[in-house]
Amino acid sequence: MTAEPDVLAAPARPGRARPPAGRLGRLLQQPFLVLSWIIVLVVIGWAVAPGLFTSYGPYDGDSAASFAPPSAEHWFGTDRLGRDLFARSVYGAHTTLTATLLAVLVAFGIGTVVGLIAGFGGGIVDTAIMRVVDVFLAIPSLLLAMVVVSVLGYSTQNIALAVGVSSIASFARVMRAQVLAVVTQDYVKAAYGLGGGRLRVLVRHIVPNSLNSVIALAALEVGTAVLAVASLGFLGYGAPPPQPEWGLLVAEGRDYVAVHPWASIMPGLALALVVISTHRISTSYRKEHRR
Repeated sequence: MTAEPDVLAAPARPGRARPPAGRLGRLLQQPFLVLSWIIVLVVIGWAVAPGLFTSYGPYDGDSAASFAPPSAEHWFGTDRLGRDLFARSVYGAHTTLTATLLAVLVAFGIGTVVGLIAGFGGGIVDTAIMRVVDVFLAIPSLLLAMVVVSVLGYSTQNIALAVGVSSIASFARVMRAQVLAVVTQDYVKAAYGLGGGRLRVLVRHIVPNSLNSVIALAALEVGTAVLAVASLGFLGYGAPPPQPEWGLLVAEGRDYVAVHPWASIMPGLALALVVISTHRISTSYRKEHRR
């Protein structure tokens, strides 16, 4: 006996197409995140191969084109010496992003080790280290970076070290918190119960499972470091003129904002877009990590 078809069943309706699965699908559903990735990748391209994005050199000036407004020929306009501001922004990406990368690596490397020692060592070691970290956290990071670069001397490399040193405490605090959370997990206790030594458990279980939040912080710190490096360059602590650097470009045009606003606004806009984009990407990474 064959089953009768259910005539009362609702007819199949063409529904919405299912969104693509996986991380790529979630990425495509977030246009602002896609735009952020595009901006970051383009700026990385500026830093790696600036000659592909502009035919002008960063030092090529034309006195007849002094303070030319943005146009098809000069996308960002020109400065007082007739230098193309888009070209200087493109070439300045290498200086700013190199300093940013070095700063984040210094903060990540040293801060992670310090937080690991504090969290895993415990007792008086933890107390002593965290009291020092608290002192560094009490000092505004930009002020601390200014003090460090004043001691080391004015240069882009010293700015990178100064920004990195000023961020060590944040990484140390996050890493310590993660280590303290991981050491209480059952799998860590089981590893000890199976005869694992402290070093083996540390390397195989505690460190790998403590790094996710620190990596998320590093992604967030990229935008903060870009802003800090540019801020120090704006204040005159970084690369000397005429070397292109984003903070310096904004500073060079500040005296002409009332008459020629693009001299500061266009490099500042590029800087702002990079900072916003990196923060958006880091926020997305943290949400993915929590899933």
